[in-house]
Amino acid sequence: MYTGLLHTHRLTVILFLLLFLVKLILLLMNRSETLENFSNKTKIPERVIEVLFLGTGIYLLVMAAEINMMMILKLVAVFASIPLAIIGFKKSNKLLATLSVVLIIAAYGLAEMNKVGVSDEPLAAEIVTDANAANFDQMALGKAIFDRNCQLCHGADGKLGASGSKDLTVSELSDAEVTSLINNGKNAMPPYKDLLSETEISAVQAYVKSFRK
Repeated sequence: MYTGLLHTHRLTVILFLLLFLVKLILLLMNRSETLENFSNKTKIPERVIEVLFLGTGIYLLVMAAEINMMMILKLVAVFASIPLAIIGFKKSNKLLATLSVVLIIAAYGLAEMNKVGVSDEPLAAEIVTDANAANFDQMALGKAIFDRNCQLCHGADGKLGASGSKDLTVSELSDAEVTSLINNGKNAMPPYKDLLSETEISAVQAYVKSFRK
């Protein structure tokens, strides 16, 4: 369900933005008659998109692993853009209409920047990351990275399920599939191929596999 609503939300955000961009361009070009016709023809689809946009957004917010400042700023931008758009396009106020579109774009940008789990904060000094070191402990490394990057959504026991994350205790993915998922991400889970080394990814793969019953 989470995956479907996440994709629905992303689609409605894009459609919502495109609608307002078209209307803004027409307004800035002083094509008032064309703008009125376009608004009349898209009135019902626009309302449907707005409902889906806000409804799915609220659901994703409730399911979010955390509410941080980036998310708060995104919400402020979204809820400020809607009344500004209504007033701006109704009154043919180019400044307010432009501001509403800028806020929507800003909210989209903040959402893309706010990737939960993306952290390169240094690990504890005692954690050995060199696989060739005599005291290298793969499970200790995997746990340290999991605690830093994955625990927020998966939970300490792998069962939390925040932000649509899967229960790691019942996963049936192969080692290769888990590694691919860590590398490339999926849905709300960000990719880690540019953040973690192969040794670190292998350590995380081994650690999450240990959750299985």
